[in-house]
Amino acid sequence: MRTLGMLAVVGGMLLPAMALAQTSAPPARTSPAALDKAGEVPDSQKLERSTQALGGMREALRQVLEKVEEARRTKDVVKLNCANEKLTQIKGLLRISEQADVALQEAVSKSEAAPGEHEFTKVMIAQQKVGQLRSEAEECIGQLAFRTDENLFVEVEEPDNLPGGDPTRPSAPPDLIVRPPPASPTD
Repeated sequence: MRTLGMLAVVGGMLLPAMALAQTSAPPARTSPAALDKAGEVPDSQKLERSTQALGGMREALRQVLEKVEEARRTKDVVKLNCANEKLTQIKGLLRISEQADVALQEAVSKSEAAPGEHEFTKVMIAQQKVGQLRSEAEECIGQLAFRTDENLFVEVEEPDNLPGGDPTRPSAPPDLIVRPPPASPTD
């Protein structure tokens, strides 16, 4: 039951993306393996491309770490949180990719086609996602954010033609004590 639910979620995410891909121009290829089917790539190239992809992901990790440090130096919490979120996601994808690379090497050494194709595809997808996250981290640092180290002064000019008094501060009622008349006459 859980597998069917997961397939429905994945299918629900892929169908709009496939429809969008059919209506828009094809994306620019960032690497030769970006759009290749794993079954069409020879095993030796799978290993080579996987290794290159891991190197690129490690470089992206280094660049995003620099963005986090930049945000930390400027003491900009909004930028820091945004860049840290991207960094965390990249670390997770890199960990998955490293495990997939090891599994790919094992599958190739055992001449197992299906598991090798699966692991190769995981690395290639992670590579694309890491590139996207690196771009998003750069956007985090470039975006406007609130600064806490600036003083803000507001000067208000009151027009002369306003009716008297401040409407936000009504005048206090006069201090009058009125006693009610006696209820019954006293003799």
